[in-house]
Amino acid sequence: MNGLLGHIGVLLALLAALAGIVSLAHALVWRRAALATGAAAPAPTRTRPAVYFAWLSLAGALLATFAMERALLTHDFSLAFVAENNSRQTPILYDITGMWSALQGSILLWGLILCGYVAACAQRFRAKADDALVRWALLICFCVVVFFFALMLGPADPFAPTRGAVPANGPGPNALLQDNTLIAFHPVLLYAGLVGFTIPFSFALASLITGRVGEGWLLATRRFTYLAWACLGLGIVLGAWWSYQTSGWGGYWSWDPVENAALIPWLTGTAFLHSVLVQERRGLLRIWNLSLIVATFSLTILATFLTRSGVTQSVHSFSASGVGPVLLGFFGVIVAAGVGLIGWRGDRLASPGSIDSPFSREGAFLVNNLLFAAFALVVLLGTVFPLFLQVFNNSAVTIGRPYFDAFSVPLGLALLFFMAVAPALPWRKASERLLRERLAVPAWAGVATIVACVLAGVRGLTPLAAFGLGAFAGAAALRQLTLAAIAAHRHHLGAWRGVVGRANGGMVTHLGVVVIGVALAAASSYGRTARLTLVPHQIVHFDGHVIELVAVRAFSTPSRYGDEAIVRVDHGTFRPAIDIFRGNATPVATPSVDSGFIDDVYLSAGGSLTTGAHPSASLDIFVQPFISWLWVGGAMIGAGALLAAVPGRRRRRSTDPSSLAIPDLAEELIAPRPAVEPAALSPNASSS
Repeated sequence: MNGLLGHIGVLLALLAALAGIVSLAHALVWRRAALATGAAAPAPTRTRPAVYFAWLSLAGALLATFAMERALLTHDFSLAFVAENNSRQTPILYDITGMWSALQGSILLWGLILCGYVAACAQRFRAKADDALVRWALLICFCVVVFFFALMLGPADPFAPTRGAVPANGPGPNALLQDNTLIAFHPVLLYAGLVGFTIPFSFALASLITGRVGEGWLLATRRFTYLAWACLGLGIVLGAWWSYQTSGWGGYWSWDPVENAALIPWLTGTAFLHSVLVQERRGLLRIWNLSLIVATFSLTILATFLTRSGVTQSVHSFSASGVGPVLLGFFGVIVAAGVGLIGWRGDRLASPGSIDSPFSREGAFLVNNLLFAAFALVVLLGTVFPLFLQVFNNSAVTIGRPYFDAFSVPLGLALLFFMAVAPALPWRKASERLLRERLAVPAWAGVATIVACVLAGVRGLTPLAAFGLGAFAGAAALRQLTLAAIAAHRHHLGAWRGVVGRANGGMVTHLGVVVIGVALAAASSYGRTARLTLVPHQIVHFDGHVIELVAVRAFSTPSRYGDEAIVRVDHGTFRPAIDIFRGNATPVATPSVDSGFIDDVYLSAGGSLTTGAHPSASLDIFVQPFISWLWVGGAMIGAGALLAAVPGRRRRRSTDPSSLAIPDLAEELIAPRPAVEPAALSPNASSS
């Protein structure tokens, strides 16, 4: 029953997307034929079939998801996916999250989120469903939907039946995937971010196909881009938090290939969010922005390939499967289509002006973009180069933390500097007097921070630079927010209006990045670790903390069993353990963490726990300053992105000639239209 319902849902979503493609293609051909014959353009239809097909596709995805969750909750081992990734002892939360704990179910979650985005996009632009740009964008979205649901009818079928006899029980999810409640949030947010870039990518290709390469498509997809970027960033931060709480090694980021695969599109997406400001204001960087969004979406597919092809060995990756070559082929098609269309429309993509001065906001944003692109390239090379060597030379090479740190530290410091400077610069050209007015106080804040740190005994060039630049960037962002709040108060709008809108929300995001940068510098530079071997009631002192082993005991629950140490640290009790989940014989070291605003104390049974007549515990202890601020900074980034999506106080229509759209050539010759793209495409097209 569950398998039948699931296959019906997948097939419904696939057929609805195919029908949407046919419907949109027919409408586009019909309109083109009318224009080519000199007839009047077809009148807008009262029905919006693309919107209906988008919602029908979402209904199919929801039906398939319901069938999968029902199979997991009822332990329907007649489905191979359930038999391999579920057990009767699995707690109900991990029964639910089991859908995205293995390959086929994760593709189903991907398809569900994708259909949700496409339905939201179709509904958002239903009033412009007869616009060629919207039609092409939705057609491309439906093509992506067809690809992923075709996967689910082929090599990634989540509802394939169990071969042979149906087992009475299964092994349950991977042990690391049923050890922390963040499994319910991290993958969902990560997929929402990766999948969300489908919408701006589709509109970018649509703008190239129609020749309308002005700024209309940027304005139309702004909120979708913010949502995707924020979800991906939050997903990455929650993944780091999850790793920190469950992995037992005291770290939060290991430059793992699958971690990197999610970080790379976030970096290019961040560059895109900054550079579109230059295009919207000055009409510059058109080719660059199109290239960035094509690269970002392509990298989301590459991330999917790295996770699901089996080419990387990681706790984050799934087992080897037949979807790898298909995903790699889809990645190639996307890159070829994007590059080909940009090359085809190259004559129309020339910017109407140029950067007047390097000491301008657009000049600083360009440098900012180059730094983000360099960062993404460094991580990409470090991630895929070992794979190329393995394929062509059959040699295993590991690129570890020293390589990534050697590049990421200077790039991160440079980004902190430009994060402070760029928003303070005016467009076109900055005067020396203006720079002094806007940057004097933030600069003094940075200098004062460095002096205070040195007087407090802080040493090390890198952490001092990070603290100083963090204070510089943070003070610059606070200055902007303060001025915005004062201006809003003067206009009787309430000071809270000083933190909404794209510019002000961006400053909140900058503050979140500063908090993360300072926390990373402090934790990586001044964290301390040691291995302690203790017997009951033995007391040791480490980095100002008093540690006493109280007891070592065995425990057993319906879902797991193992040994745990009861440790008193200062006035708190820790319980680091070695767990064995029922149905899975692999032992897992489960750490115990006490987080504070100043530092974290982290205990892991990384050595061994001995019970019986002579109990003892070999424990790894980590004391890391300010690490909890990483999660605070991540929350601030997400909040800033949401605030940036709220319309700001000022609204004005752009009069910059560079914002004018270039209409499709055939329509321009046969049925001329106004030069400016229809404002109805984006209700907020007049936002500053």
